[in-house]
Amino acid sequence: MKKTETKKNVVVIGGGHGQATILKGLKQLADIDLTAIVTVADDGGSTGRLRRRFHIPAMGDIRNVMIALAKSETLLSSLMDYRFSASEEKELDGHNLGNLMLSALSEKTGSFMEAILQISSVLNVMGTIIPSTLEVVTLMAAMSDGVIVSGESNIPIYQNRVQRVFYNHEVKATRDAIRAVEAADVIILGIGSLYTSILPNLIIEDLRKALVACKAKKYYMCNVMTQSGETDHYSVEDHVDALIKHLGGDIDSVIVANDPLPPEILVRYEAEHATPVLIRDKHHDYQLKKVSLLTFENQLIRHDPNKIKRLFARLLKE
Repeated sequence: MKKTETKKNVVVIGGGHGQATILKGLKQLADIDLTAIVTVADDGGSTGRLRRRFHIPAMGDIRNVMIALAKSETLLSSLMDYRFSASEEKELDGHNLGNLMLSALSEKTGSFMEAILQISSVLNVMGTIIPSTLEVVTLMAAMSDGVIVSGESNIPIYQNRVQRVFYNHEVKATRDAIRAVEAADVIILGIGSLYTSILPNLIIEDLRKALVACKAKKYYMCNVMTQSGETDHYSVEDHVDALIKHLGGDIDSVIVANDPLPPEILVRYEAEHATPVLIRDKHHDYQLKKVSLLTFENQLIRHDPNKIKRLFARLLKE
């Protein structure tokens, strides 16, 4: 009689469009239980205005993850991403409909977590979505010149090298996030803004301790391009060093896209002060996996969800 293999528990930690891209790929794998632990440190745009108005955690990255994990594209999933343009009703300017829905449900149910669960159910989300904390948090950054910058949205604007990020008070992780890490077989960090999407999760002390103590294999998916005001001139090793420094533990494997970058597209990125993230050293204390992962549609450098799916379909069998 053939032995039935149990599903692997895969946890993806991060925020922003990078995390959503990974999840779009992984949700296609039938042999995993998928969990997303998502930052709530965003304080800009529609998200920032709503979290100040309703005093709830930032919901923008949660919304992105919901749309990414929806079983299929529906009218509701499309509307979740709809953003109101300038109008006579100034209060709606720039607001995202999905953000408004999460805020309204949070107020109605009295629970941000319940709002996530209800919308996830309607969207038939293929996985579990957990905010890394249910607190309203302010991300801080200590810069190389000694200046302390307050607020996630202000960190890239300061245009200086970040030494470390931290919170201005003790922050507790959600219990579900701790449980997910403890039960994980594989943990994936990335893709996305190093200091403002990934590390805001890792610097929550009880979540950090759980990550260090857990037996899961830890992968870091490195960005392809630097981000102006955040990782200028960073190599792959600089990214990993920052992760290890904040985590206080090791990364098992680092995944780097090795696709040739079209010169004409790089010119466009140079205008935004973004340059390729290169491998600096020959030897590493972690596995370095170089894989084709990119797509160049619409003259943009993006990770391809289907290539991510194929990569982890192979890695999870190892």
